Amino acid sequence: MGTLICRATLVGMMAIQVACLPAYAAKSAPSASSGSNASNDADAALVSQIAARLAQAKGVRARFTQTQTLAALKTPLVSTGSLLFFRDRGVIWQIDTPYKKTWVMSDAGMIAIDATGQRVANNSAQSARGAAEIAKMMRAMLGGDLSGLYTQFDVQARGTPARWQMRLVPRQPQIAQALRGIEMDGGEFLQGLRITLANGDVTQYAFSGSAPVSELAPADQKLFGTP
Repeated sequence: MGTLICRATLVGMMAIQVACLPAYAAKSAPSASSGSNASNDADAALVSQIAARLAQAKGVRARFTQTQTLAALKTPLVSTGSLLFFRDRGVIWQIDTPYKKTWVMSDAGMIAIDATGQRVANNSAQSARGAAEIAKMMRAMLGGDLSGLYTQFDVQARGTPARWQMRLVPRQPQIAQALRGIEMDGGEFLQGLRITLANGDVTQYAFSGSAPVSELAPADQKLFGTP
């Protein structure tokens, strides 16, 4: 079961980096081609408005509840914790229940810290490649580059910048082999995220207590490795 939890959590974190890409976007969404319909134009315009609204915060701290519905298990797995996005440094993802573990993602890659505060060694080449991909998406996110989002996904958006919903459907066969789609909703901050894998497994996140962060606390600086 531990392997399932780790795998689903890692997939979920990777998807969150893609899903939260608009939250720190400084660039506009790519303009629609002349053959695109009015709906596509409206979607792109709304995504740009959402990005502009969410990008106002230098960072965001929130609580989360993660619910994983996996075909291999009879009952869903539920975990809770806290999440810190900080534009200039990266992401700190702390799981509090049912076990304690911290993931720190930055431009340098990703590290895991156990409940005793010790760094967990990663001897898997596959996991190392996954960490590199997370770091790559992180750099794109922090750089405000939306091009990757539109290159890899068909994006549908509805609502207003104050209350919006988005759906991402993979347009690349390689991604579609693993991921069926991502749905998210929010307002000033991201509030909900649903990740559906190609095999039907679903991971849902509910974010609460979101608040802007302008400076890192000493504990956060330590986790990011600030001297």
